[in-house]
Amino acid sequence: MTDKIEISNAGKIPDTNRLLLGIETLIEKASRSIAVYLNTEISRLYWAIGNHIITEMGFETYSQQGRQILATLSQTLTEKFGKGYTYSGLNRMIKVAEVYSEEMFATVSRTLSWSHFIELVAIENPAKRLFYQQMCIIENWSIRTLRQKEDTMLFERTAIAAKPDDEILQILQTTNHTNISPDLVFKSTYVVDFLGLSGYYSEKDLENAILVELEKFILELGQGFAFLERQKHIPIDSIDYSLDLLFYHRKLNRLVAIDLKLGKFKPKYKGQMELYLKYLQKNERQPHENPPIGLLLCSEGNTEHIHFLLLDEENIKVAQYLTAFPDKQWFIEKLNKSIAIAQQNINNKN
Repeated sequence: MTDKIEISNAGKIPDTNRLLLGIETLIEKASRSIAVYLNTEISRLYWAIGNHIITEMGFETYSQQGRQILATLSQTLTEKFGKGYTYSGLNRMIKVAEVYSEEMFATVSRTLSWSHFIELVAIENPAKRLFYQQMCIIENWSIRTLRQKEDTMLFERTAIAAKPDDEILQILQTTNHTNISPDLVFKSTYVVDFLGLSGYYSEKDLENAILVELEKFILELGQGFAFLERQKHIPIDSIDYSLDLLFYHRKLNRLVAIDLKLGKFKPKYKGQMELYLKYLQKNERQPHENPPIGLLLCSEGNTEHIHFLLLDEENIKVAQYLTAFPDKQWFIEKLNKSIAIAQQNINNKN
């Protein structure tokens, strides 16, 4: 049987283009695997060098004598092994080895590049650093995307940032591709400067502008959102209500109801959103989906109302939208205020 097959194949004249395409595919696949393998191994080498320096030099690493030793070491290594072992390069290796244990680094380096680690260890706050690390892994961020997210203050704008650090760390440590908290998905502030709105505008103007720039709006919402419907008809007791925007979030596996408001959040908005969510739960939710979640987007912020109504503990999120990107200090001050109010609520409960 084998001989017959060989004779049959020997008589075939292969298609050159098909043959070439097949080989090119194999080479490209192998090249990608080799590149990933080399990236991982180089990262592990750099971590090992940093760890070795820490082990051998201890606290002397940061003394005047230690800096002189590192400078000499850098010069020798560069002459022998080429670029990559500059004085600043060795310091980065030390910093990464200080922040990441061997076990943690071995796990994370399967996904992130050495450039990611350099960017991450520059973040002093452990909770903030872990946030960006986990988001890089979950959403497959490039180093360029990571820097862009940092530059637009994503952590400070995400709902999780106002929680105590130990709670943030606990949530992030259990976060993965299949388990993600809504507090990582929803922000306390959305910047919609791309809508071109200024001066006086109505809620309808805002909605129309969002639909025109839907792709950019979805990018600002974050990864995983899919647009379903505008002015969703919700009939209850012969009264017709309209939900401004209806989305679906793939990772949360939930319908997301978005209502747009001018001015500050008002307590009556909570009741209205609860009505929408109960309708969606009963009439629109599929058997495999989690309960719907609501997002109230207001043009002005009033953090205390939101905290006192405990909306963050329910399936209703309230956020402020900005039609222009403010000074970064604005985000920091808003976050600090939210943290202070949240801590006060915790103290009151205790």
